[in-house]
Amino acid sequence: MSDRPSEWDKYLLGSVLFIALLIGGGTASGLYTDTLIEVAAIISAAAVFSRSSGQRIPHSVLWLLIFAVALVILQIVPLPAAIFSGLRPELLLADSELVGESQFRFISVGVGRTIECLLYLVALAAFFLSLLRLRVEQVRALLPFFFMGVICNGLAGAIQYSLSDNVAIEGLLPFTINAGLFANVNHFSALLFVSIPFVVYHGLFRGYLLSGSLGLVTLLLLLLAAGSRAGVLIGLAITVLSVVFLSARSRVSGLSILAIFIGLSVYTIGAWTRIDAEVVDPAFGRGEFARTTFEGIKENLATGVGFGNFQKAYQIYEKEGMIFKQYVNHAHNEYLEIAFEGGALAVLLIAIYFVMLLMTLTKVRRDSLQKAAFLSVSFLLIHSLVDYPLRTEALAVTFAFMNAIIFHKGFAVRSAQKNELIEIDHNGGKLFVPMGASS
Repeated sequence: MSDRPSEWDKYLLGSVLFIALLIGGGTASGLYTDTLIEVAAIISAAAVFSRSSGQRIPHSVLWLLIFAVALVILQIVPLPAAIFSGLRPELLLADSELVGESQFRFISVGVGRTIECLLYLVALAAFFLSLLRLRVEQVRALLPFFFMGVICNGLAGAIQYSLSDNVAIEGLLPFTINAGLFANVNHFSALLFVSIPFVVYHGLFRGYLLSGSLGLVTLLLLLLAAGSRAGVLIGLAITVLSVVFLSARSRVSGLSILAIFIGLSVYTIGAWTRIDAEVVDPAFGRGEFARTTFEGIKENLATGVGFGNFQKAYQIYEKEGMIFKQYVNHAHNEYLEIAFEGGALAVLLIAIYFVMLLMTLTKVRRDSLQKAAFLSVSFLLIHSLVDYPLRTEALAVTFAFMNAIIFHKGFAVRSAQKNELIEIDHNGGKLFVPMGASS
């Protein structure tokens, strides 16, 4: 009689994911809820790594994370002040923190904020790597934890939108809840649309077409109610792609697919009406944020200004006519903000990650869950062009979870085993025939 494999690590990591979706929706720095999630992720990862595992972590992924952590650490290491001569504007040099008698200087113009970002990155990396050590069936079993977090956010959002157009909840968490359990309506929308591929997967491949269809309709209605322009457009696109991309190998009839597309047509009308009613300020918005940030990138490309210091450094490049009571706290473009804070090395690491992600596309086509995760990651990265969703703990942990599905080596091993041989019972014996051969 064989012992069943232990499942405590699955429940431990699943709880971290669920808790992150419940209390990790804030965007401000120094939130105790974010610290709790990070500590829980690190402790859970340490527990998972304390036991042996048959799963191997891809070396390319491990080295990428090592270099990313090393880059952040480099920003808080004292370096000779002479290095910064000509690499940074005088205004930022004046604000840079000094060590000793001005002989050494930090790359980061705000060491405290960079240390906070380092903890953020280490926690996410630890959570991601611990997921890669789980068995394939355990990784699949984390999906209910994710769905529970999405459902809780959806219920909170539905209650808010049923009461009024704008209901803010204060006092429950250390940040004001404005949509679902998030401080930012766009980030709430991001959680909704990255859930769509998994809901489609749940309906098409797990045999729950009715609940999957109801979940899909609910997500689309919540996106319309939230009113995020990018969320509405991305939600529509990701739904269409999910149905087309995932249904190719499902057993659902063409009639069901047609019904889903009819529903999408109705949703398109509502989405267009909602977007048409919005008035976008062409003079002061994301375009201006991007132009100003790009000016800062050009003057700090060699070193960056230090992660977490966008707000402090951005003010130096802000035009006088664009200074108002409300200040700019993010670039609303994740890539520009990372380039501004991390410099050329950060841009290089982003490029390497994109190359690695594209290389996995040929492998994930064999598994529907990996395909769903690939779609969600892709659209979250697209949304990062107009927002900063990965600065929210809830979405960052979700991003780590989806990447773990994509890069987990166990899925490829299992697919290879299934494709290598077909077991055929022939005259009471066992005959193994390679996939593709005729019996």
